[in-house]
Amino acid sequence: MLSVLRVHLPSDIPIVGCELTPYVLLRRPDTSVTTDDVPESAPFEGHFLRYKWYRIQSDKKVAICSVHPSEQATLQCLGCVKAKIPVAKSYHCSPKCFSDAWQHHRVLHERAASAVNENGNEDEELFGRFNNTGSGGVNTSIGNGAAPLYPAAVAQRNGGETWFEVGRSKTYTPTADDIGHVLKFECVVVDAETKLPVGHVNTILTSRVIPAPSPSPRRLISVGGVDVANLDYDGRISSTGAFTVLSYNILSDAYATNEVYSYCPSWALSWPYRRQNLLREIVGYRADVVCLQEVQSDHFDEFFAPELDKHGYQALFKRKTAEVFSGNSHTIDGCATFFRRDRFSHVKKYEVEFNKAAQSLTDALVPSAQKKTALNRLVKDNVALIVVLEAKFSNLGVDNPGKRQLVCVANTHVNVHHDLKDVKLWQVHTLLKGLEKIAASADIPMLVCGDFNSVPGSAPHALLAMGKVDPMHPELAIDPLGILRPATKLTHQLPLVSAYSSFARIGAGLGFEQQRRRMDPTTNEPLFTNCTRDFIGTLDYIFYSADSLSVESLLELLDEDSLRKDTALPSPEWSSDHIALLAEFRCKPRIRR
Repeated sequence: MLSVLRVHLPSDIPIVGCELTPYVLLRRPDTSVTTDDVPESAPFEGHFLRYKWYRIQSDKKVAICSVHPSEQATLQCLGCVKAKIPVAKSYHCSPKCFSDAWQHHRVLHERAASAVNENGNEDEELFGRFNNTGSGGVNTSIGNGAAPLYPAAVAQRNGGETWFEVGRSKTYTPTADDIGHVLKFECVVVDAETKLPVGHVNTILTSRVIPAPSPSPRRLISVGGVDVANLDYDGRISSTGAFTVLSYNILSDAYATNEVYSYCPSWALSWPYRRQNLLREIVGYRADVVCLQEVQSDHFDEFFAPELDKHGYQALFKRKTAEVFSGNSHTIDGCATFFRRDRFSHVKKYEVEFNKAAQSLTDALVPSAQKKTALNRLVKDNVALIVVLEAKFSNLGVDNPGKRQLVCVANTHVNVHHDLKDVKLWQVHTLLKGLEKIAASADIPMLVCGDFNSVPGSAPHALLAMGKVDPMHPELAIDPLGILRPATKLTHQLPLVSAYSSFARIGAGLGFEQQRRRMDPTTNEPLFTNCTRDFIGTLDYIFYSADSLSVESLLELLDEDSLRKDTALPSPEWSSDHIALLAEFRCKPRIRR
């Protein structure tokens, strides 16, 4: 007879919106073992599996810590309550938790105070000062707010608990009603004829369901002079002929291991959680063009393409080549470019495989005895995806109102290895030479987006930003294959400028000063776009052709201190080790030659 050997959940911390899929191990009558489902619609030898999910509502009300959502709260900040800050943000699991979070928590009070107390500075009186004794503005006895309303039909009563049936399929996605409650999963073998259970019921209890922490809104800062609040700018863009471009390395699940990111809670590192958080963040930016890196093939096909399709995006994908990669072909990552169908139409796609370029280069330059060594160094599976789009919006009656407005968008992820600086530079140079050919064939604005794995001041960054590399640049000394010589060939004619360098050129103002502090004054680039425990620096860029495009606004940069409260990225709030970059552009009127 069919029997259940083992039931367990990959993560015992359930999160609102993240599907729970139990692992169920079965033994068939022939003693073979399987994890295949046996639903009622397809019984096996007269038996099937029946599943049930329950929400266990304790008669005792429970609040959840706002910093550590898997912990029960033991104290509440009264300042938050008085300031009408959302009650969920007022709970903490211990005085130490409150103390550690105070620097960031205080910002909530200051924002509320500036909104409420415009007639007088009452925030000292209203909120009190925090002190380590836990008194003065801290309530250590908690009663949860209004209890959510549950269906009148009670499944079962058990002591001081009520069990509500919430699902009858193998998987279950927690809802907001489940927050703070334990879930129970039941699995039992059932006789297909009698519909009665056979054998014992297997059960699992989860931890309390936690709300999905969502990233704080990032504002769009106009570099023309006005602050644009929290990205609510759809109408403004469509009426002025400007468009937005997002670039984001989302951190492939294959690389998101507990060993590398041990500081990130395992539930926040799990793909079911991260994919929902990333999708929410990406959709929230409402960009017209989205360039993502480190998108796994299976995640593109099964998640990002269909989900972003619902939001009006058409999807294009170029996965890395698999000459070096030895794992499952489904999990190999690549570059994905999405564009909003109501804003652009697809004209042409070019795929750049640096492995093919490496083969051509070694055939032309390298003596046959050294070919294998050369290819071992150059063949790294990196790719670029180049898309030519046609704008569907008017360009404000520029010099030629009837002319098609094309835009060329390149999306790439350059090789990561620190000791292969010659390979990085060669990959960037190869991409730029390809883009030059496209530019020569059509008078077309260029955008070059991606993770270049190169810091400001490096040779690849110099080539992109300056159009050439100083022959005395120290990185040119590393050239065992002779592919960078002579240095005078390391040039291009595209007038590329880094979009975020616009923050270094804008005038005075509160928002601008804050952004300037997040820029490196020596390079005019952000202080960081990648922040892990062991590295912080800028690797991601959006370059644009300055003769045909102007930058209208930029997505604000993040503050290192606010990220360090969770040690580094990724974190429960931000689901990649990189931050998203977004720029709004306008096509310049073309000068007739």
